[in-house]
Amino acid sequence: MINFKRTDHINVCVPPEGLEQAHAFYRDVLGFEPIERPDVFGKPGYWFKMADIEFHVGIEKPIGKTFRHTAFEVSDLAAARKHLHQHGVEIFEEPDIPNRIRFTFNDPFGNRMELLEYNK
Repeated sequence: MINFKRTDHINVCVPPEGLEQAHAFYRDVLGFEPIERPDVFGKPGYWFKMADIEFHVGIEKPIGKTFRHTAFEVSDLAAARKHLHQHGVEIFEEPDIPNRIRFTFNDPFGNRMELLEYNK
């Protein structure tokens, strides 16, 4: 049995020519805090802090549309939706899951992300 403690980090990939655009999107639109990235990987990339999780952006050739995604719980889904709309991010409605409301969006490189809020 594996005794999981927490999620340490999430990694998404963007094409090499989109790395600076990704840095701006995650920093300026989503509000992630840039943090130091160790220089041991041999490829460029960025790391951010998001709540108590690190969010890593690396480079890789795009693979096309996929169902893979990360899901983040937020404290005010309506405010998150409004914020993303103000930044021109397209929202995709998703069926509610019991006790959760949610939607998805793609970053500028097709990385699918879900935001959700638990019903109280």
